[in-house]
Amino acid sequence: MSLSLATVTVAHNERKVLGRQMEALLRQSRPPDEIVVADNASTDGTLPMLAARYPQVTVLRMPENLGAAGALAKGLAYAALEKRHDWILTLDADSTPGDGVIERLLGGVDSLAHCNGNLGIVAALPVHPETGACYPPLFWRERFVTPSAEQLRQPAWFADLVYSSGCMIRREVIEKIGLPRADFFMDFFDFEFCLRARSHGYKIAVITAAQLTHEVGKAQQVRLAGWSHLWPGYAPWREYYFSRNITYAVWWLYPSGQTKRFVARHLARHAAGVVLFSPQKLACLRRMAQGFWDGRRARLGVRFHP
Repeated sequence: MSLSLATVTVAHNERKVLGRQMEALLRQSRPPDEIVVADNASTDGTLPMLAARYPQVTVLRMPENLGAAGALAKGLAYAALEKRHDWILTLDADSTPGDGVIERLLGGVDSLAHCNGNLGIVAALPVHPETGACYPPLFWRERFVTPSAEQLRQPAWFADLVYSSGCMIRREVIEKIGLPRADFFMDFFDFEFCLRARSHGYKIAVITAAQLTHEVGKAQQVRLAGWSHLWPGYAPWREYYFSRNITYAVWWLYPSGQTKRFVARHLARHAAGVVLFSPQKLACLRRMAQGFWDGRRARLGVRFHP
C-alpha cells in the first residue's frame, strides 16, 4: 500500500509569496495527497487568493495569530491525527521546494528502511535563496555542533536538529510524543520537537539532494575580519522568543551545567552580533534580556506579536 503524504504550510499575510509554493507543490513528480494551509488570521487577502486560484487546498483558519508553533500544531493535529496521513511535510509560507523534493524524501524513507522503524523525521536541506548557502541541520552534544563539509556532501545522513520548513514527520512520531509546543509561539519549537523525538529513540535523516529555498528571518551575508556568516536579522520581538525558548528548554527540559554554560555563551555571542549588525540594537538587546529572564522563570505563551 502506498504511503499517504500531506503538506502543512503555516501562513500569516503571505499572499505575495504563497502562490509560488503552491505551484511548486502541484508540479512535484510525486504531488501531495493533500495540501493544507494553516492560516494565522491573515488580513492581506491570502484566503481569497487561495480560494480563487487553489480551491483544492485545505485551509485551516486560526481565529488569531497563534505564531508559527501554534498554527503548525493545529495543522499537524488535522493532517496526522484527524486525517491520518502517513507522513506530513511541514513548510514555511516563503519556502519553495525544488522539483522532485517529495519523491526524494520518500525515496530516503525507502533507502533507510534498515532503521527498523525508528526513522521518525526525514528533512530536506534548506538553502538561502540569494547566496545559495545552506542552513545546516545540527548535532546536539549539549551544545550546537555544525556538520562538516564532508557530512553535508553525503547523500543521506543523520542529524539531531532540523528546521521545521522542509521537515517530513512520520505520523507515529506525533501520536507518540505529541505536537509542537504552541506555547513557544515562534522559534526553537522545531528544535525542541526534534530533541523530544530523539529522546524517544527516533532518528532524523537529512536527504542532501532534497532542497528547498528558505530564509531564516531577514538573512544577510555579513563579513568581519575574513569571517563570513548568514546573519538572521531578527526583529526585536523575534529576538525575545528565540532567547526565551532556548533558555527555557535548557533550564527546564534538558538542564545541566554544560548546557546552561553553552546557552549563556551562545546568547552572548548573538548579542555581540546584534551590536555589530542590527539596525535596532537597543530594542533587540532589551528583548533578548527579557526573553532570557522569562525563560529562566518558565514564563511562556504569547507576550509580543509581530
